[in-house]
Formats: sequence, structure tokens, C-alpha cells
Amino acid sequence: MSSQPANLTVQPPLPLAFVRGEAVHQRPDDLYIPPDALEVMLEAFEGPLDFLLYLIRKHKFDIVDLPVNDITLQYMEYIDLMQGLNFELAAEYLVMAAMLAEIKSRLLLPRHTQQDDDEHDPRAELIRRLQEYEVYKQAATELDNLPRDERDYFSARATLADNFSPLVILPEVELTELVLALKSIMRRAKDFQHHHIKREHLSTRERMSRILDLLQQHQGYLAFADCFELSEGREGVVVSFLAVLELTKEKMVELIQVEAYGQIHVKLAKEQR
Repeated sequence: MSSQPANLTVQPPLPLAFVRGEAVHQRPDDLYIPPDALEVMLEAFEGPLDFLLYLIRKHKFDIVDLPVNDITLQYMEYIDLMQGLNFELAAEYLVMAAMLAEIKSRLLLPRHTQQDDDEHDPRAELIRRLQEYEVYKQAATELDNLPRDERDYFSARATLADNFSPLVILPEVELTELVLALKSIMRRAKDFQHHHIKREHLSTRERMSRILDLLQQHQGYLAFADCFELSEGREGVVVSFLAVLELTKEKMVELIQVEAYGQIHVKLAKEQR
């Protein structure tokens, strides 16, 4: 005596179809299915020549020395299958079957001469068509493998919003660039060198105050070269350079560039405005 588990879940039968969102579990008695409602399309072959090439490659036949008897037998099996599916689809294949039967019958006829030229070979025209079709099919395959727009890659377009404001990140001023700028100013200061009878004593603190005054006069923005008095000679240039470095160190001014390797400007810090 067998017993079944009490918690056994029985799956309900699946519906045959859904009509207007409702499941149908039984086939209606008046259901009519037309004979041509089911259509099977064989997409493996694009025509009778394509199928002949498939048979030749499958059985490794020589296309130049085509064995018509074996090809015809294989071809007729395919025709019988197609007739059971869709006779209209097999119409063009029947034409090829008739051509193969004609070639086979002509090959069976006795020959009165030993001449075996292509002009007297019944297979010559079919072989020529097969070779020509194979060339075009290979070319079509190579063209289809090429990258295609809207299939292998897609063009993308992007636009900026109307209220978009780009974020400009200014490059940092490197010490080497300051040295190069100083070298250029020192070269220009040589033209203003002259002999001093009395040596002038320049103060770095006094020069720092002068640079701050110049920045105030120019609304807090001044070119780096404008911080120097070339008429003071090499000593004045060095003192002005040390004053700029001290102001930068104490974060009273900022050194900025609009673009990389561009002209250096001295900007008054926000706390000093």
C-alpha cells in the first residue's frame, strides 16, 4: 500500500493560448486551421545553385568533374522533403532537378567519338554556373562581413546644455617657470646697468609694500614683469623677485597662468582685497 505526501503540489495544466488576455485550456470544436497556416521556410539555402554547392562541399566532390549521378540522388531526396512542406517553394528546385535528370540521361548516351571537350560535355553549362555563383556568393559574404553603420557601430551625438559653464582649471606655476621668467628679466635688466657712485641699499620689505600698492592700483591683477624696475639693475631685480616669493609664501599674493607655459601674472589674495 502506497501513500502520497500530503503537501504534494500539483502543477496546473498550461493553457493552449491566450485570447484577449484570457487563458484557453480546451480546443474549440469549430476551430479551423487553413492548410497553408504553417509555412516552413528553409533559410539555409538561397536557391537551387546554393543547395548544389552545399552538396558538393558536404561530400567533397570535385566541381570540375561533377558526379551527376550522386548529386541527383541527393538532390531528389531534398525535393521530396520540400514537396511535403511547400510546393511553391520547391518550384525552382524542380527546374534544377529536371536539368540534372537531362544531364544524367545525356551522359548515359553512347558517344561516337573520343573527343571530350567542354562543348560536348552536358555538365559544362551547369559547372560554369556553379563556379560563377560561388564567386558571387563569396564576394557577398565578404561584403556582409564589412563593418556596417547602424549594425556594427552607431553614431553618437551629444550637445551641451544652455546653462552649461565650463570649469577652467588653471595650471599651477612651477618654480622652474619662475626661474625662466627671472632669467628673461635679468637679461633685459643688463641694458639698464650703469655705474653707481654710492651703493644703494634696497629693502625686501619695502619692495613687498610697493608690489602690494601696485596690485591695489591695478585692481589686484598685475603681470609678473611689471613687478620689476629694470632701471634698478640686477640688484633691484633680485630684491623684487625675493619680495614676490615672500608675498607668495605668506599667501598675500597668488601666481597664476592662463595657459600652460604662458605669461605669469601676480594676483592679490582675497584676504588682501
